[in-house]
Amino acid sequence: MIEKLSENVMDKVSIDFLRDQVLKNAYGNDDTPIAVLDPRVLLLWYLFFALVPWFLDDIAILLGMFILTAVTTRIARVAPLVLLIFALGVFSQTGYLFVASLFFGGDLSTVAPLLVLTLKVATVSLASITVFSGLDPDKLSNGLLWFGCPERLSFSIGFAYRILPILMEELQNILLSYRLRGRAPEHVTLAGKVRWIVYQIKTIVQSFYPLMLNTAKRSRTTVEALELKGYRYAATDKKVLKLKLSSLRAGHREAAFAALSAAWVALCFAAPGILEALS
Repeated sequence: MIEKLSENVMDKVSIDFLRDQVLKNAYGNDDTPIAVLDPRVLLLWYLFFALVPWFLDDIAILLGMFILTAVTTRIARVAPLVLLIFALGVFSQTGYLFVASLFFGGDLSTVAPLLVLTLKVATVSLASITVFSGLDPDKLSNGLLWFGCPERLSFSIGFAYRILPILMEELQNILLSYRLRGRAPEHVTLAGKVRWIVYQIKTIVQSFYPLMLNTAKRSRTTVEALELKGYRYAATDKKVLKLKLSSLRAGHREAAFAALSAAWVALCFAAPGILEALS
């Protein structure tokens, strides 16, 4: 059982798996119900779920909002790797706070405040994952441009998504160079498999610095090519901006999405009063 689990972990901890997950999350969600929505509506929707939960303390309302964002994240078909990082980040932090509270004299009464904090962080995180992982990079940058965000910010977002394949290719080349100069531990036994996983993680960490240098060189070349083609002038021209944003249209799908979200949130706010009246 343990050996089988370790083999599954070894299959997942590989550059090919990480590359497939990153590229799938960036380019593999164009046909989802979330991706076809107008980015302006989604950004307003995200703004609501990024701010409102911090002013609420009712567990029932927060739980309802968390369920809604979890459903939208599922509809957006976010890569499992992103969800795994989200779960590790949110719930491990909450568990750490719970253990620390018990260590300093707390009791089970701290569960409720920690649950409120967890629901707030999880709701905001899932809302951001839904919008920024479920939208096409071009549509996301156009939506930010429409709201008046600086052109360099919107361009940076689109450029960051486009450079992901190059980034993963550079990482793979660096890892291959490390493997040619070193020797991976044998992973026949369970202890060997643990050493092999530690070796892979150590190699990835050591590859970070040369990866950033190589990517910076390629980014500089790309930016210089854009400047030679007059990109700065085109980015500030109103006619070009109008043509670029002409594809943004909000219709029946966006109205239905906003109405369903508003109805669910209203139900969440009304639920505590309804339950109190029934009791």
